[in-house]
Amino acid sequence: MTAIAVLGSTNMDLVAYVARAPGRGETVTGREFRTVPGGKGANQAVAAARAGGEVVMIGAVGTDEYGSLLRANLEHAGVDTDLLHTVAGPSGTAHIVVDDEGSNAIVVVPGANATVTALGPGEHAAIAAASLLLLQLELPPAVVREGARAARTRGVRTILTPSPVQPLPAGLLDAVDLLVPNEHEAAALSGYGDPHAAAEILLRQVPEVVITLGAKGCLYAARGGEAIVFPAPEVTAVDTTGAGDTFVGTLAVALAEGRAVPEALAWASSAAALCVQKPGASTSMPYRSEIDAA
Repeated sequence: MTAIAVLGSTNMDLVAYVARAPGRGETVTGREFRTVPGGKGANQAVAAARAGGEVVMIGAVGTDEYGSLLRANLEHAGVDTDLLHTVAGPSGTAHIVVDDEGSNAIVVVPGANATVTALGPGEHAAIAAASLLLLQLELPPAVVREGARAARTRGVRTILTPSPVQPLPAGLLDAVDLLVPNEHEAAALSGYGDPHAAAEILLRQVPEVVITLGAKGCLYAARGGEAIVFPAPEVTAVDTTGAGDTFVGTLAVALAEGRAVPEALAWASSAAALCVQKPGASTSMPYRSEIDAA
């Protein structure tokens, strides 16, 4: 069973492409601008759906034009949007600068995402029916914790992407099965810049950790075992926006299908490598057939 529930954000990404990102107080000229559906929750939902998962999205969009476009994008990917509520006001937006090296800097304005403060009966039922729940930190922390606890109560495996990194609400990590930070988030949460040391600290709070290391791959660690670094495919990055969400969404499908961790991580790494070779976030996420052929 590959039923996956995603409790998370839905944003419109407003992306400017530049030779180099501006410094404080500096103005630079961009060469291109794109409006691309995004949000960490929606991105992970699209990635999981394209990878073959049966995905339900829990969250909110606004009554502006972006809200309609965001919903349509999820539905086009095959994501169930019955629990993606429409609320008065603007949808969430992410303002992104991408430089010539494919690196990005992002400012997120929550909009409708900030209204998702509690879960109703429908949301609890969707989580209970899933094999796996995906969480991030672009919704209010209290509802993220509520989702994790609901999943734990029902025996549903939970993956948390701690982004944007911030102090976590008490009790959240106690209900998380797998934590997937990038190396910067892992350092912020653990106080250690070395990924191996960070993983050791984080395993005191969660049973399993995957620290993504960009072009260097990822580090997997579980309680009672040795940490292992899995290399990433060598590719030329065009835009890294959405790569982490592609990795997590695809990993969720692989784990829900019962694949062993090494196989699941390799499959997810292939998906992320395909993603960074194209511009945009959700628009660059590969389909299952592409991942299998990589």
